[in-house]
Amino acid sequence: MAEEFIIPQAPANFKSGFIGIIGRPNVGKSTLMNQLIGQKIAITSPVAQTTRNRLRGILTREKAQLIFVDTPGIHKPHHPLGEVLVQNAKIAITSVDVVLFVVDGTAVCGGGDRFIADLLTKCEIPVIMGINKIDQQPAEAEKIDESYRELAQENQWQIVKFSALENQGILELEDLLIEQLETGPLYYPPDLVTDQPERFIMGELIREQILLLTREEVPHSVAIAIDLVEENPTITRVVATINVERDSQKGILIGKGGTMLKSIGTVARQQIQKLIAGKVHLELFVKVQPKWRHSRLRLAELGYRVEE
Repeated sequence: MAEEFIIPQAPANFKSGFIGIIGRPNVGKSTLMNQLIGQKIAITSPVAQTTRNRLRGILTREKAQLIFVDTPGIHKPHHPLGEVLVQNAKIAITSVDVVLFVVDGTAVCGGGDRFIADLLTKCEIPVIMGINKIDQQPAEAEKIDESYRELAQENQWQIVKFSALENQGILELEDLLIEQLETGPLYYPPDLVTDQPERFIMGELIREQILLLTREEVPHSVAIAIDLVEENPTITRVVATINVERDSQKGILIGKGGTMLKSIGTVARQQIQKLIAGKVHLELFVKVQPKWRHSRLRLAELGYRVEE
């Protein structure tokens, strides 16, 4: 039987709404959402285009509820998976109440930022430009900031600077976002932090360790399927399949004597234990699915489809 959530009535003058976190790959969108929510629900990695699904994070304050929609980085797609991801990010722009356009404060405004800005000029909702990574800004920070200020002024967007990693300027960002929201109801129970099922988060935590441990060798050719979650009084058994495109990638993931797969499983299990607040036994298998990123059928089977 499905778990039922009771959503209380919002107090007078309560604000609520959906906020799309948009930007190029690797500007820190997932790190920002985790920081805003106060716990890890989105995976992060130094590898670009980490986020694949539109993940909702829910932040409920005394006078507002903010539903953040973390989106894949907008980039030029090179295969059907990339096309689906970029299309979903574009759909997110049209289906939220406020857009938070995140840019990288360590590099001057580039063609990718201007491409996204052009997309945003076509939507009639408030846009806030967020300059991230201010803790890592180089000596020419003023030149970098000015390049973004020019773009924001062209479009009459407000600017806020912050560091998602170091939690600098996050409260100011939160206040600015709440200012942009309309009066509205509680969409979710106040103690809920995401609308994604635990199975999805488990798969993402496994994929994160693959991204971190294999870096350039495998990353984007990986899709995780959670085959079984069996809850017992003392431990939860999780069985997952790591799908890759080539036998060589399978060999990398397993590693000599199974060492790589063991390393992935050990850290992923620790992360999943934090998620469910209990002991976990994790079994990982690797399966070759040739060219799955280029097959619409395989993409759908693995949970990647253009969202409504």
